[in-house]
Amino acid sequence: MVKHTLNNKMDKAPIKIYGNDALSSRVAAFQKKAEAHTTKQKTNPFCHGNVSEMTHQKWDKNDPRYGKPPEGSKTEKRGMAAGAQISNEVLFLCEMIAQYGVPNEDSTASISFGELFQIYTTISNKVVGILLRARKHGLVYFEGEMLYQRRDDNVIITLLKPIDELFPNRVPLKRKHDDEQEQMSTLSPEDY
Repeated sequence: MVKHTLNNKMDKAPIKIYGNDALSSRVAAFQKKAEAHTTKQKTNPFCHGNVSEMTHQKWDKNDPRYGKPPEGSKTEKRGMAAGAQISNEVLFLCEMIAQYGVPNEDSTASISFGELFQIYTTISNKVVGILLRARKHGLVYFEGEMLYQRRDDNVIITLLKPIDELFPNRVPLKRKHDDEQEQMSTLSPEDY
């Protein structure tokens, strides 16, 4: 009985308002948005008590949007922001290897995992994950599938190219302690 009444409400004719164009256009826009929402909810498996009422979507693995969130959605924006954040962390990791590592003959740098772990852990606790991501993108090389603290402290991590070649348009990251060092170097003896 209740289900029948809900279906009758959805089957009603759209409301028409005569004489007030601004109001009628707003009502029409609202009705259009409500219809789009109703159509979208028919494909949502979590909004139905009975799965047989649900409209099943046909998925095509050759579709370029397959497995990706809808364009313009909050999920897509969050994913893009997370990707940018991870890219910045990979860049920062490579800069740390170039800065604190031992220079090689080909202008790259190498550092042991133990030393990098000690330096980078004060900045981020995700050093191993960032290293794996950097290796996946061909930025660094190290032996083994996974690195573990203490067991793999002597494993050498090497940048595959010089830092300026890896990230040609990079702006060196400014850190808090860099500003303090600049201020200390610009002090004259009278300032003490």
